[in-house]
Amino acid sequence: MTTVENVLAEATPKHQPIPKWEFVIIMALMTSLMALSIDTVLPALPTIGRDLHIQYANHIQLIVPFLFIGFGLGLLVFGPLSDAIGRKKPIYFGGAIFVIGCAISMAAQDLPTMLLGRILQGFGASGPRIVSTALIRDEYHGKAMAKIMSLIMTVFILVPAIAPSFGQILLFFVNWRFMFFVFLCLACIALTWFGLRQPETLSVERRKPYSLKNISQNTWKTLTNRISLPATIVSGLVFGALIGYLSSAQQIFSDVFHDADHFPLYFGTLALVIGGSSFANSRLLNKFGMAKLIYFSLLIMMTVSLSFTIYLQIFGNIPPLIVFLIYLACTFSCVGLLFGNLNAVALEPLGHIAGIASAAIGTLQNIISVTIGVTIGQMYNGSILPLVSGFTLLSICAFICMKFVLHKHISTH
Repeated sequence: MTTVENVLAEATPKHQPIPKWEFVIIMALMTSLMALSIDTVLPALPTIGRDLHIQYANHIQLIVPFLFIGFGLGLLVFGPLSDAIGRKKPIYFGGAIFVIGCAISMAAQDLPTMLLGRILQGFGASGPRIVSTALIRDEYHGKAMAKIMSLIMTVFILVPAIAPSFGQILLFFVNWRFMFFVFLCLACIALTWFGLRQPETLSVERRKPYSLKNISQNTWKTLTNRISLPATIVSGLVFGALIGYLSSAQQIFSDVFHDADHFPLYFGTLALVIGGSSFANSRLLNKFGMAKLIYFSLLIMMTVSLSFTIYLQIFGNIPPLIVFLIYLACTFSCVGLLFGNLNAVALEPLGHIAGIASAAIGTLQNIISVTIGVTIGQMYNGSILPLVSGFTLLSICAFICMKFVLHKHISTH
């Protein structure tokens, strides 16, 4: 048996009508629409900026976080809706809106129109993304859920690993607008496969009425849970640092290190670091458990970031490229260990309201991360110091929250 097969064999679902390997791939495809929409366009940002006549260079960064704004808005709709009408229909609705957003961005002639399309893409992508998480929670729980989520992240992390290179290759042959047509086609393929192969996982008797009272009560229950709230805050802080990187990465490698040609290679390699650590997480869970992995990942991330900040203050704000890449690899390996575990911890006590809980958790995480990420990105000043300082401050805050609030609950849960 291969390593992947061993992990899948250990993660026994409540009921599984299709092969587990196919379930992982379908869920990864559904959740990767967001990553695909972000990372493929990164090499094209300068060209898009010129074609849309964007005057201030940092404004082109908004094409990335506006996707997350739409994503956060969509969570409020699709999560509760999936608890009321089942998991499959909201995924179809979200996919249709995503396709419309791609068409608008493809035809955009100015920045406001482009941002409208991006908001709709994020709004639509939130349907497959958040409902897939609830669907996974229908099928798995506890460590089994964490393992499956880690494997899913390992599969769809290949998207950001190859997407920038794919985007750059497309730019050699076609206009950047064709990228959005590719997103549109891939969304249709993923939705068709999902519709044909994955049965509904939420039976009629388990569905909850779609009402403001029900949504507000269960949202309050989620956001006041002593485990879910701090886990969501910690994940929001960590993801905020990552959004800051996504927003400014193209400018950093182009303007600071003058190596735009190799940007897809660097970006893809670092994405593989996240994917590799996420896959390793599915094996490390048996030995260490979620609490220890979260704790030590944050400790390492905080220590490395603080040390690198001190290094920059002593030796200057522009280090050798290899030093910067090593730093990012260290921090991103921690990020890969954190995401699957934090999401599983946040959802574990709320399986009976998984749809609304996923929406509430995702919305709060999104508010925290987008606010932080946009702030870090707009602070870009031709050096890497704003990014590294952001990673340092956020990892310190996340570690404090983990050590003094979250750790004592999940270590005994």
